[in-house]
Amino acid sequence: QVQPVESGGGLVQAGASLRLSCVVSGNLFNNMALGWFRQAPGKEREFIGAIAWSGATAYADSVKGRFTISRSDVKTTIHLQMSSLKPEDTAVYYCGARAYNSAGALPPRREIEYDYWGQGTRVTVSS
Repeated sequence: QVQPVESGGGLVQAGASLRLSCVVSGNLFNNMALGWFRQAPGKEREFIGAIAWSGATAYADSVKGRFTISRSDVKTTIHLQMSSLKPEDTAVYYCGARAYNSAGALPPRREIEYDYWGQGTRVTVSS
């Protein structure tokens, strides 16, 4: 079983920065892809960004230039550095793990392509 665990959420003011982390444990796979999604109240879960085993990244247009995904050397911990936060960034942020992503492929953007999910960490941005 693979278990992602998110941390780092909190309450911040608009314009601030925040760094989320996701640590993945369990029976890990080579070519695993890890992604960040968020779900705001009353809305569906949406893609934020993801990183493939190769290090290739993909971002949603809504956060490109403000959010950056990085990864530790062991490849089982990723971070989401968020800057210039806006009230509309308020959501529960989830980390997803795709057990096997084709070598050389970009990380997936669709929620259905991820096999394991964390419990989420809440981010609230006040105006």
